Amino acid sequence: MGESVGHNGPMATSRKLIALSSALTAGVVALSLAACADTRPSAEEAARTLAAGLAARDVSESAFTSASAADVTAELAAITKALEPLAPAVTVSAVEETTDDAATATLDFRWDLDESDADWTYSTAAQLLRVEDQWQVTWEPSIVVDGLANGEVLASAVVDAERAEILGADGDVLVTARPVLQVGLDKTRLETDELDAAARDMAALVDIDADQYADQVAGAGVDAFVVAIVLREDGSRTITDEQINAIAGGLATPGTLELGPTRTFARELLGRVGEPTAETIAASDGELLAGQTTGLSGLQLQYNDLLDGTPGLTINAVTGPNTGTESDTAGGVARELFSREPVDGKPLATTLSVQLQSLAEEVLAGEPSAAAIVAIRPSSGAILAAANGPGSDGLQTALLGQYPPGSTFKVATSLALIRQGFTPETSTDCAVEVTVDGRRFNNASTYPAQFIGKIPLLQTFAQSCNTGFIAAREKISQQELAAAAADLGIGVETPIGLPAYFGSVPAQADGTAHAAAMIGQGQVLVSPLALATMAASVGAGERVAPSLLADSVPGSAIVGAAPEPGNLTAEEAATLRELMGAVVAEGGANLLADVPGEPVLAKTGTAEFGSDDPPRTHAWIIALQGDLAVAVFVEEGELGSTSGGPLMEAFLRGAAS
Repeated sequence: MGESVGHNGPMATSRKLIALSSALTAGVVALSLAACADTRPSAEEAARTLAAGLAARDVSESAFTSASAADVTAELAAITKALEPLAPAVTVSAVEETTDDAATATLDFRWDLDESDADWTYSTAAQLLRVEDQWQVTWEPSIVVDGLANGEVLASAVVDAERAEILGADGDVLVTARPVLQVGLDKTRLETDELDAAARDMAALVDIDADQYADQVAGAGVDAFVVAIVLREDGSRTITDEQINAIAGGLATPGTLELGPTRTFARELLGRVGEPTAETIAASDGELLAGQTTGLSGLQLQYNDLLDGTPGLTINAVTGPNTGTESDTAGGVARELFSREPVDGKPLATTLSVQLQSLAEEVLAGEPSAAAIVAIRPSSGAILAAANGPGSDGLQTALLGQYPPGSTFKVATSLALIRQGFTPETSTDCAVEVTVDGRRFNNASTYPAQFIGKIPLLQTFAQSCNTGFIAAREKISQQELAAAAADLGIGVETPIGLPAYFGSVPAQADGTAHAAAMIGQGQVLVSPLALATMAASVGAGERVAPSLLADSVPGSAIVGAAPEPGNLTAEEAATLRELMGAVVAEGGANLLADVPGEPVLAKTGTAEFGSDDPPRTHAWIIALQGDLAVAVFVEEGELGSTSGGPLMEAFLRGAAS
């Protein structure tokens, strides 16, 4: 018999050895496979690195098959120079490995060219090769823009939208494209040693600073046309073509510019249009480009997006002698890659009256110091005129000036007294002088002696008795005085369509500060707009919220919400109108008594300022006539009645004609 072997015998041992051998073999194979695993960078990683470099205009982290990364970065910068400072967003949408050592990456580009929704989007393909365990890019300009050939670069050109007009009351055109003549020097027609003399001759002709213009000419490019002045082509220019041509290099080029009806018409308010400065372009985050026209100040700047519309844009691939700008593509070949049609701007409708604004500027034309006239329609709050005199020297005195109102503020003081039970008949103590905490307060040197003593509030107001109002200071707190002023619009921020100052009345003041505030001095400040608003509120019987924009303009959402209505009542306003009527009938504004039309109500004011002895004075006068409220201000005046009064009379008579 054969030998009998159990489970633990030689056969079992043999099976264990075979299993162990199999396990060892499998382990060795697994270790061998792990050792052979591909740890080299993937094509996807190389594509993502390329995309990031293209977006940053710096591909130094990528490798290329036939060029250095530095050379590719330089070529990339040249191709995209015209679109700086814009940069594309670049993402990898797909990577397809065609062989073990070749792949194609699909790159998606998106250029956010401006604030519009019309982005420039496209896809390109990049070929990748694995060379010595490194994925390298086969560089072609078509990686930047599909189909872009060697020697081509991008060129951009802005297509201006039609800038919209600024309109006045009743749809009158205030600002529109008007013919102009740009006068200056053409440097291509001058030798270097001729520049300074020619610049000074031109400056003398057009009456500008010779040193500044000579420096401007010297610093401009060799092919530049350096504009000295822009003249209206409306028959008003006195500089002739012959005079311009007589200057070496002198040149006049016709064009159009967004202008008002005259050189001075609401100039500070309407603002200017022109080419942006280099600083403005840099601060616009790509929104503005050189050669583009844009609002530079006033309403033109505040509502530039509405007026300007959306410029069109074309992007071309260009070959030839160029630097990527529209003006340098002459002699080259251009292919259009992207275009967007311009969207014309929308008109800005304002409340300005051409007649009253022109009249106000005419009335102020002879005033040498800073001056302003503001006219408001009480029934609607529409600002009909906001004029600055030539003495304001380009500053917006009418809307932004900050000055003590003097006795015109007694309208607010009287309102506070009325709320404490005063009537026009209430007796007040009008002394020659009143002393508060050691400070003496007097009346104007021209104050009529017959109104010294106990006189009714009507005469205290009509004769503008400082001491009478100061004597009543304990009847009302400073907080009550500030509240009364606010109910007339003083110190109440109101969006009118442009930055404006509505004044400031401290809510807390004691002693001499409270006494001074009673007569519009001390820390009380207003603008001409603020006092016109006060007068309009008296006329309307409620606090008026003035506005420079017509109801059809979507400006309220842009400049903020109007304040809540104040607490002025119709009865209080009627009493204030009675007091203002007495100023014309019996007080310092008697020169307005025979102005044609409805009866004129007024209040004069003189405010001291500075440290001179005697002090210098601002002159004020406000008036109401029917549905017209007006404030007149003269910075270096005498009395409100003598400096402001004649200007107010001229304005009201002109408005009535």
